[in-house]
Amino acid sequence: MKQLLRLALAADAVALMTLTLGSWTRINGAGLTCPDWPLCRGHLLPPLGDGTLWEWSHRLLAFSVAPLVLALIVAGWRQRGRSPFVAPTVGIIAVLFLVQVALGAETVRLANSPLSVVLHWATAMALIAALSAMAVFAAAKRTVAPRPSARASSSLALVLGATAAAAFVTMCIGAYVSSSGAGLACLSIPGCAGHVVVYTPGQFVQMLHRFAAGATLLCAAAALALAWANATPARIRAALATGVALVAVQVLLGLLNVALRLPTDLREAHAVNAALVFLSFFVATIFAVLDSGPARGPALAGKESAAR
Repeated sequence: MKQLLRLALAADAVALMTLTLGSWTRINGAGLTCPDWPLCRGHLLPPLGDGTLWEWSHRLLAFSVAPLVLALIVAGWRQRGRSPFVAPTVGIIAVLFLVQVALGAETVRLANSPLSVVLHWATAMALIAALSAMAVFAAAKRTVAPRPSARASSSLALVLGATAAAAFVTMCIGAYVSSSGAGLACLSIPGCAGHVVVYTPGQFVQMLHRFAAGATLLCAAAALALAWANATPARIRAALATGVALVAVQVLLGLLNVALRLPTDLREAHAVNAALVFLSFFVATIFAVLDSGPARGPALAGKESAAR
């Protein structure tokens, strides 16, 4: 499983870098410097001025994910008998990667329309989450002690899953806000122009993003309280604490973006941090699901060690 773990981590890292560079490219207005796909202005290596360097570098990095994903699929299929989670995750990764490639081409064709940007971002994050899950399945072991009660463990997994889902929805709405130019539709906090009722589409989507962010914050607080009230394994607490800390950073970045009128660096930091918030709670959920299963006895652990 070590080879599978290394491939999952490598593909995960490169995919996350691709996502970050793609976000930076779009935020800097260079997302349409290559109006065709897969070539750029009909060339394999186009002139790299006027922001084309960012878009073409993003594509090259995206292409480099392909051999890593292919190698991961092969390794995962060979190791599918080692864990009941590996084979389904391999299938999910394969489907998401193909969809993501198609969406990349479609986003160019649709000239980075807000909906295409959201779908492209959402699928990229789903792929990165699947790669992260594969890494966890390849490396993680169920804990023997301490273990919370079955009810507490199931409740924690449910709340963590809800937090990850809320973070994912918030992130996707945020992508729409950014790509549609609605980032400054509401210049006051917590209301919009001093009002809770909004009138323009930009104000509506901006306030929807804020409400979703509030739901994420509440879910994160509930998960933290539940985890610390029970004997929760250390790895879940670590992932959860990381997620809560990143939520606090995300709130601060959101406030600064409004107060400073969307400087480019802060917009990028806000987008990348949103991805990390989602991944932290997603990984915590995976840990909770794994740890909610029956504890392994010493004999079974010994047999698995011998099998390795």
